[in-house]
Amino acid sequence: MASALPPPDPAQERALRRLLWLVAVGFFMQTLDATIVNTALPAMAASLGESPLRMQSVVVAYSLTMAMLIPATGWMADRFGTRRVYVGAIALFVLGSLLCALSSSLAMLVAARVVQGLGGALLLPVGRLVVLRTFPRERFLQAMSFVAIPGLVGPLVGPTLGGWLVEAASWHWIFLINLPVGVLGALATLRFMPAPAPMERVRFDTGGYLLLALGMVSLSLGLDGLSGLGLRQASVLVLMVFGLASLTAYWLHALRKPYPLFSPQLFRVGSLRIGLLGNLFSRLGSSCMPFLIPLLLQVTLGYSPAQAGMMMLPVAIASMSVKRVTTPLITRHGYRRVLVVNTGLVGLTMASFAFTTPTQPLALSIVQLAAFGAVNSMQFTAMNTLTLKDLGPGTASSGNSLLSMVQMLAMSMGVAAAGAVLAAFTEVFGGGGVQTLQAFRATFGCMALMTLASAGIFWQLAPADSRTAPAASEPDVPESG
Repeated sequence: MASALPPPDPAQERALRRLLWLVAVGFFMQTLDATIVNTALPAMAASLGESPLRMQSVVVAYSLTMAMLIPATGWMADRFGTRRVYVGAIALFVLGSLLCALSSSLAMLVAARVVQGLGGALLLPVGRLVVLRTFPRERFLQAMSFVAIPGLVGPLVGPTLGGWLVEAASWHWIFLINLPVGVLGALATLRFMPAPAPMERVRFDTGGYLLLALGMVSLSLGLDGLSGLGLRQASVLVLMVFGLASLTAYWLHALRKPYPLFSPQLFRVGSLRIGLLGNLFSRLGSSCMPFLIPLLLQVTLGYSPAQAGMMMLPVAIASMSVKRVTTPLITRHGYRRVLVVNTGLVGLTMASFAFTTPTQPLALSIVQLAAFGAVNSMQFTAMNTLTLKDLGPGTASSGNSLLSMVQMLAMSMGVAAAGAVLAAFTEVFGGGGVQTLQAFRATFGCMALMTLASAGIFWQLAPADSRTAPAASEPDVPESG
């Protein structure tokens, strides 16, 4: 007769639960700060003497910094140790939050958001790595499901909390609330996070990383320079060409390096190739919505920050509710059909905001926001699982990091592009109340067309790539944009 398994050690179980809560709180801080700023942008603009229509650089700086640092997170954790890097991530996040609250100009605020983004970029990947190395394999999925819950709660409460803090106190408090949480988190990390065993150090591809980072920064700054930075057209052109040249140079560099950051061999997997390109171009359009909608509500329709935050609740609630039906739909119809149809629905719901009027019934607005949240959430789930489903054990980690980087880069470029389009239409229509509403309508229409165009990418899925595979799971990336 087989002997019974020994009962779990209560002390070890308590230590594992504490570790999960620690990683979950770090994830919550990161996802909360990715969304809490959006409803506070008009109040920030008034305080700093800026136009609320030119505040997209505050959002771009955070997401672009995260995209830049994600490729280096695994190497940093191996080189310096997960506990040390996690404490450093919290410290950077808290320092960036304090600097944001102390900012007296837009330039200072953008620089502070870069510091905050450096910390935020490390919180999720390193926390996930700690869980992977601490929990036995049969409990990893359950552990990561627990950690993922704050990633859904953060975007749910972020816009509402941000609007309430702006009215109850000031916009500075959307950053100051991170300070006590961060200090407690750092102390808890030193107390409860295990010190890992030394890892084999792989030489970091510094040249490839610099080419990749320069390419991403140049392209995003080029888009943002069309409106927010006031760069002349020639400077924007130089930045865009420099960015494309850097990304091309990275590709050639990766082809001849034995251990590049992201091997070109990954792109031999058809589902990953189409999933990444679809993620990039689809999110370029849809990721602007959490930035544009609170601005539309406050700048042109007279909503208060708290009211604008409350109006984002239908988006988050519908996003969470639709998760249950997404997998059965993909299983029944396949990735190709679901993504082509759903991309069209995302574009159409975005285009519906081009018909917004000041006299529109509240119920219609709620239905409109909920519909966008539902189809956008389904889009993210389908795109993410498509990208990773055919990767083997040796390429899953690299593919997941590449997907996370592409997602954050698309969020950054999408907000920058929306800001540029909005600035251009504001100049065309003028700066009055009705004219500003017309500029918003035209911007929603243009970004919707950009999203609709990405359906052609998913149309290229081969029948074999369109079939479902249970091997991969959706990465824990906040669906805030």
